[in-house]
Amino acid sequence: MSRHVKYVFFSIFLLLVQSKMMTLLTLEGITPDLLTIWVVYLALKEGQLIAMPWGFALGLAFDLLTGNFIGLSALTKTVAAFTAGYFYNENKTPLILGSYRFLVIVLTVSLIHNTLYFLIFTQGSEIGTLRAIFQVGLATTFYTATLTLLPMLAFARKYIT
Repeated sequence: MSRHVKYVFFSIFLLLVQSKMMTLLTLEGITPDLLTIWVVYLALKEGQLIAMPWGFALGLAFDLLTGNFIGLSALTKTVAAFTAGYFYNENKTPLILGSYRFLVIVLTVSLIHNTLYFLIFTQGSEIGTLRAIFQVGLATTFYTATLTLLPMLAFARKYIT
């Protein structure tokens, strides 16, 4: 089976988990973003040009599933894929995925993703932009990065040992 077919099935699975089941892991209204971790993985594994359409499609599908601000997740996931693509190195992919570098990349990309998301999402609302970015955006960034430990440790065990 082609790797892109596997990506489609895993993406559908993650979309369903993110939109339907992640409320179980919500802490004080903060939910980790599995799709951002997946987009970063795709960018590190395949490169920037392949990951960007995946980020757009995942973001748009998530927006359509949840009924949120249509197109906002598509934009921010595309930017996340673009940013993560700068860390792509086909010779070092297993090393990056199995080390703290994956965690740092997800942390950086998630921070950019959440800053852009809340910068646009809070326009015209009573919630202050800086408050949304620093309270919700940073908390989501750290929660997402914490959840990144699971795939990072799995890759470390698979590739490094």
